[in-house]
Amino acid sequence: MTELSKGRVPILLLKTKSVPTDTYEELFSTCDENQYAPVFVPVLEHRFKRDALDVVRQHILNRGFVPTSQKGLATYGALIFTSQRAVEAFNEVVEDIRNEDAHAVDELLPESLPLYVVGPATARGLRALNLRCPIVGEETGNGEALAGFILEHYNALYPHVSNPPILFMVGDKRRDIIPKTLQSEQLPSDKSARVDELVIYETGEMYSFKTDFTSIWQKNAGSGSTRQWVVVFSPSGCQAMLESLGLLDAETGKSKENNGSRDILIVTIGPTTRDYLINEFDFTPDVVAETPSPEGIAEGIRRYLRSH
Repeated sequence: MTELSKGRVPILLLKTKSVPTDTYEELFSTCDENQYAPVFVPVLEHRFKRDALDVVRQHILNRGFVPTSQKGLATYGALIFTSQRAVEAFNEVVEDIRNEDAHAVDELLPESLPLYVVGPATARGLRALNLRCPIVGEETGNGEALAGFILEHYNALYPHVSNPPILFMVGDKRRDIIPKTLQSEQLPSDKSARVDELVIYETGEMYSFKTDFTSIWQKNAGSGSTRQWVVVFSPSGCQAMLESLGLLDAETGKSKENNGSRDILIVTIGPTTRDYLINEFDFTPDVVAETPSPEGIAEGIRRYLRSH
């Protein structure tokens, strides 16, 4: 960490690093004349549900994703991914089947099976599997837009017959905009799509987050860093972060009055997390990204630096 940060500005990303690659690390390792040293500080702990992984495995092995025209069960006609963790869970199942070397994965997950994704990170993770399945929807960017895309795309695949259900691999904490949209009673019966949600992982705040975060920023400060950025991606961990930085009044639980001049500056991925900080702690972050992306974060920081 010390060598990485030497002469560079630490940017603490309060998230789990995405695999196989992370777009935030890719950008901040190289942008703006290599001035940043990105460091991941996981806030949430994700635990795969083994029974759910077994369900997905059995669907694959039983030819549940293969059309009846290809001697399959056609239990499901598509998969939806809106989180990196769901992609990782699916990758684990597929790679395990491949490693057994007893089944032809390309026959069990054929090119007739669309994999719907919400953005480039989920798309990249699935492409690493080198499946024949088309990976579509990455330009949508959010669940609502993806749901609209799926309605149009999926129905076009089944113009004169009823479409099979879609399997949606989710976490225990998620929005329901996609299943609500696809199964809306306002849609004609031949335009809707049944969605089966399978909770594939559970999420909880890491017990060690506050200790880990404190250790990292204090070590940076002790090594001579006069400026650090903290990027916040969700309300989870916000209180622990503010407490670690000494920004909360212990009696009121609200922001201290004099939080103006600081060496450590706070960026939020968007307005939802900003509003949470304001409403819960009377704390206004220094930067709010206009778009929820690495580029949005980088531009927000640039904008701040130009005006200060």
